Amino acid sequence: MSVDHSVLDGAVVERPPWLIDLVTVITNSGGTVAAWIISLVLTATLLLQDRRRDALLVGGAMLSGWAVMSGLKLLFRRERPPLSERLVDISTYSFPSGHAMMTAILAGVVGTVVVRLVALPHVRAAALTVLAFYTLMVGLSRVYLAAHWITDVLAGWAFGGVWAAFWILLTGTRSRTRTRTRTRT
Repeated sequence: MSVDHSVLDGAVVERPPWLIDLVTVITNSGGTVAAWIISLVLTATLLLQDRRRDALLVGGAMLSGWAVMSGLKLLFRRERPPLSERLVDISTYSFPSGHAMMTAILAGVVGTVVVRLVALPHVRAAALTVLAFYTLMVGLSRVYLAAHWITDVLAGWAFGGVWAAFWILLTGTRSRTRTRTRTRT
């Protein structure tokens, strides 16, 4: 038996209604609508504070990340877990988990903004812990609801982490290049 089937079997053994409700709230907090609302509000707030580099980081990573995630799903065309186990109605492909990928991107870029803006180390650490816990819980909720295989979620986190890192490096490099150019003139 594969790791995907073993984990799914363990996740669906007993699903009491109260836990299904809680996990559904968690999974919805990492869905497309929630992630877009969070990223749009944060991007707009950063623009209003004249933090263009950070606004580009959040908005650019999320928008392009969604396109990459959608493309990967079409490329791999992996089927979701069996309908008999699923507690969500969804018809798109399974690999990678969009919830896991997009929350990993969001957590990565928001964490970077927090590190750039917050001076107190314990506040930074708390924020980074909450962001990591958030993406972990959203990803695991997808397995519990049988919307994804565990490898879909692991791949989503990996792709999301790589995509966030790409944008963090891109916006960091862009800023350093501008600074060097300004100091030479």
